[in-house]
Order: sequence, then C-alpha cells, then structure tokens
Amino acid sequence: MRIARFVQDSDPAFGVVDGDEGHEEIAVIKGDPFFSGVQLTGERHKLEDVRLLAPIIPRSKVVGIGRNYADHASELGNEVPPAPLMFLKPNTSVIGPNDPIVLPSFSDEVSYEAELAVVIGRICKDVPLDRVDEVIFGYTCANDLTARDAQRTDNQWARAKGFDTSCPLGPWIETELDTDDLAIRGYLNGQLVQDGNTGDMIWGVKELVSYVSQAFTLLPGDVILTGTPAGVGLISDGERYEVDIEGIGRLMNTARS
Repeated sequence: MRIARFVQDSDPAFGVVDGDEGHEEIAVIKGDPFFSGVQLTGERHKLEDVRLLAPIIPRSKVVGIGRNYADHASELGNEVPPAPLMFLKPNTSVIGPNDPIVLPSFSDEVSYEAELAVVIGRICKDVPLDRVDEVIFGYTCANDLTARDAQRTDNQWARAKGFDTSCPLGPWIETELDTDDLAIRGYLNGQLVQDGNTGDMIWGVKELVSYVSQAFTLLPGDVILTGTPAGVGLISDGERYEVDIEGIGRLMNTARS
C-alpha cells in the first residue's frame, strides 16, 4: 500500500495511491493513518491534480546512518565503522517531492545521497531483531544532503547534515516491501550517478532499527536513513536530483541558492 500526504486546496491530508503509472489516483484517508489506521472517506482525486508533500514530518527526529555501504566509505577515504554510525537531522530539514533544496550560504560543497528511509509506525524501545517488523510503518525514498566542507571542519555533523531542506522524502510511503535486494539509483540532471543495492548494506534494516532503538525511544513517524551507495557528488544551483528505489518510486528535487 502506498500512503501519500498531499494538499489539494489548503489543508494537508493523507491518501492511498493506486492505479497504473501515469494514471494514479489518490483515495483520501480519514485523519492520520499513524494513529487512526487506514479509513477511506470515499473521496478520490487524480494524482496529477494534487500536490504531494513529504509523506511524513517526523514528530521527533530523523536518525541518519553513515558509511553503511563499503564502496561509499571507500570513495570518501573512510574506514567502515565497527558499529552503525548515527547522526540526527531535525524535522525542519524535511521537504517533499519537487520542493526546492535551498543550498546553505555557509557551504560551497553540498552533495546528494540517495537512500532508503525507514518510517517507524509505533512507539518502541530496545526492539529485538525478531520484532522489528512490528514497529515499521513503511519505507520511502530519501536524499541525505550533506555540506561536505562543513562536515570536514566541524567537530560533529549537525550543521553539515541538518541544515534546512537537507532531507527530501517521498513520494509516498510503501507499507509492504522486502528490503533485502532493492536497486537504489540516483540521477543528476537525468544522468545516472548512483547505482547501488540494499543487499550491499553493511547493516540491514532490521539490524539498524534494533540498534537505533537501543539509544533512542522511537516514535510514530520517526525516520531512519539507512546510508547511501557509492557515486555521491556535488549539486549546484539549478541542478535536479532524483532518487529512484525499486518497489517505491522516484523522488525529485531541484537545488537553488
């Protein structure tokens, strides 16, 4: 099931996206599916007639995982960490499909990172591996934008990873997905620059959710970014980046100064 968040007139709403590619419709959901479940109102819209928003604005946090693909760690001259390397992005970093990436004035080196994002569906803590599926609401595409120059000079990554608009999410949340072997691709101005697979992650989704929950109480709508494959590079004013994940869809955003 594909759960989207959208606006047609002025108020955001949730809906279920169905139909073949190019002919999708969105069936409106009553209330918030994270707390009320999926209750259809009977109202429907053509997908092309609404504006998609970020499928979730995390109520508390986005937890990023660094260097979870060996080829990406290598391309930046880093060693693979002995345990998942965590960082936080504020919810003010989140934007949706087609929203502009505003390049921060303090950086001249902002890079793109195509990633699979895990969306948490219930409050949880210290989740054992065999119960991780119970706490996941679904999955979406993410672009973990990073100010590389600030990442090099700062003692920690809050500014480099957490600036406004640094976390595009979308286009929707896919609730039923096997994440063991998914193609993750990134396109800069239509050119393929990242071509990876979730099977190459050092720590898989279950290991990451369990590990993160040992440090943080996870709340409904929290997001965990699972790392990016090799091929990261810089994005400049006017350039377009698209994240395409098998089984989910495509997320597109354009950068501006």
